[in-house]
Amino acid sequence: MNPNLLLFFLASITLPAMSDEDLISVDYEVYGRVQGVFFRKYTQAEGKRLGLVGWVQNTRAGTVQGQLQGPRSKVKEMQEWLTSTGSPKSHIIKAEFKNEKVIDSLEHSSFNIVK
Repeated sequence: MNPNLLLFFLASITLPAMSDEDLISVDYEVYGRVQGVFFRKYTQAEGKRLGLVGWVQNTRAGTVQGQLQGPRSKVKEMQEWLTSTGSPKSHIIKAEFKNEKVIDSLEHSSFNIVK
């Protein structure tokens, strides 16, 4: 095979980019029966499973709030989980997301439960 043709062929192959995806940060608050049902523990586990960083905590108002950071597709997957799944004994009424922004780098090193 002609070496120039081989180089042209190799240059034309498009491989999936490793991290072409934007990193985003989003704040969340989940309403419903989300305290006393291991919601924070399950949220932390799901966030870690998806490779996200951030935090989760109970509020005095009886909700759960926190922040998610990671690749856009994984954050969106977590948002869906927070909206519809949660912990087995939870009952989610609604989840709100705000302050979504693109970030240059992750601001957390893991996914933590804040007391």
